Amino acid sequence: MDKEQYLSVYRHSLAHVLAKAVIEIFGKGKVQYAIGPQIADGCYYDFILPRPLTQDDFEPIENKMREILKRKEDWTRKEVSKEEALEIFKDQKYKTELIKDLPDDEVITVYYTGDDYVDLCRGPHVDNSAELLNAAFKIKSASGAYWRGDEHNDMMQRIYLYAFPSKDELKAHLALVREAMERDHKKIGPKLDLFMFNDTAPGMPYWLPRGWKAYRALIKYWREVHDRNGYQEISAPVINNRKLWLISGHWAHYVNNMFIIPGSNGTFEDPDTMAAKPMNCPNAMLTYKRTIHSYKELPIRYNELDVIHRKEKSGQLNGLFRVQEFRQDDDHTFVAESQIEEEIDNILSIADEIYRTFGITYRAELSTRPDDFMGDIEVWNHAEDALRRILDKKYGKGGYEVNEGDGAFYGPKIDLQIKDALGREWQCGTVQLDFQLPHNFGLTYQDKDGRLEQPVVLHRAIFGSIERFMGILIENYKGAFPFWMSPYQVGIVPIKPEHNEYAKKVADALENAGIRVEADYADKNMNEKIKSFKNYKDPYILVIGDREVESGTVSVTVRGVKKQLHDVPYEKFTELAKTLNENRSQELISEM
Repeated sequence: MDKEQYLSVYRHSLAHVLAKAVIEIFGKGKVQYAIGPQIADGCYYDFILPRPLTQDDFEPIENKMREILKRKEDWTRKEVSKEEALEIFKDQKYKTELIKDLPDDEVITVYYTGDDYVDLCRGPHVDNSAELLNAAFKIKSASGAYWRGDEHNDMMQRIYLYAFPSKDELKAHLALVREAMERDHKKIGPKLDLFMFNDTAPGMPYWLPRGWKAYRALIKYWREVHDRNGYQEISAPVINNRKLWLISGHWAHYVNNMFIIPGSNGTFEDPDTMAAKPMNCPNAMLTYKRTIHSYKELPIRYNELDVIHRKEKSGQLNGLFRVQEFRQDDDHTFVAESQIEEEIDNILSIADEIYRTFGITYRAELSTRPDDFMGDIEVWNHAEDALRRILDKKYGKGGYEVNEGDGAFYGPKIDLQIKDALGREWQCGTVQLDFQLPHNFGLTYQDKDGRLEQPVVLHRAIFGSIERFMGILIENYKGAFPFWMSPYQVGIVPIKPEHNEYAKKVADALENAGIRVEADYADKNMNEKIKSFKNYKDPYILVIGDREVESGTVSVTVRGVKKQLHDVPYEKFTELAKTLNENRSQELISEM
């Protein structure tokens, strides 16, 4: 048994112990227990209980679990018929529902832990509770969860349990959890006045002035990279008639995730029904189709940053990580088949450059044909073979993973999984190879002999959702962005009103050099001003008093450095700041 299998058995067995403990505490006839699967860091179990759980319940449940383990009870697996299973669980509403949904010829197994607890389960499990005596576990939380994830079903209480084979592993994980809480962008963002949400627009962030400055800095960098690499930025309507989505295939494959504006007769099938775009692809197809193209023009790269909308279930929304409105650093590149490999190689080079700027590492995945694919299988096979060759060349055979069945409905793709500061992976970048939409939209170009050929489209993004990428960066940096991306890069603190004139001169010099400056000219305590800028994590704070005015210098406080730098000529600091901005350095300079 490998480690993954061992953890699965270990955690799933502890879920049964958790359920048994809850039943013993609240009483057998007073608890309805549903399901208890293992998850990445432990397990959970869903219950209907006589009262809501609080944190005060956690320790008694944990202690009861330890008491149960010390009994060293045998675990007995038994195969039963459907009728026998229904009799065993006749008083358990949710187990009964699960059993009734099983095919009549299904092999049903139950597991007894001791003589007084039985659960419906495929297993496998431990043979005896003694195997779990050294188990390291801790209740994470209790929360509401709909039965079978359906909001129309009963609301249950879900108990989450951290579970690891050793105390050291649990301790390390809890430390990681604490670190994650400190980095949580949902807390840092509002605290630093970066963004907010309001229930009048669920999952649609408001970017506040400070956050929007950082956002714009990110976009500015993205534009510079793409302008240098021959991309042309476009913008297109956010709301489009359903006929566009019928042509593209989104109406058939993606309509449940779209925000629809019904037509004049109030139905979705009315000819004048509109929809907010969930993707930019169809607009890019029309942009290409507006004129006749020659093979000499290819590749044609249309990138865009339009707002897109995707309808999500409310329970799936998660700060900036899962939203309903966002911008995507999209691109649709039109190429001849012979240009595919060279163009994708160029795209991956751009991804390398951009991720390297943030110190981010990534790995590649090949996602293949999904069940609801559109088009001809032979075309799909051809496209997948092309992507395999590209990945083999760049990363070597075995240097990437294959994610079977996870391609887009119109083509296979390469997904770039980046790793954040906590070691979590996020699918941000993607390169999708598409032979289908060019066919649907009747796209062509003239080859060197004047014949009309169909181009291939490469859909690609590096950041993916910019909102999600911003959330990742906020957590990576704990809100202390690198200099070039900080909302305000320099805070200026004149000690007294008579220092304001010189402070304004310094601020003007920095702003003329392209530096984002905030200065507090109010007649108030110097330390109060400094504290405010520190709380906002400004990279540099310049303090100006009599000495600095007389000598034409500034005193510099560097974020994260206790020692203050004195007698720094303001012209020298301005040049330094300009260089840091241009080089997009990750580090601040503490010696000047």
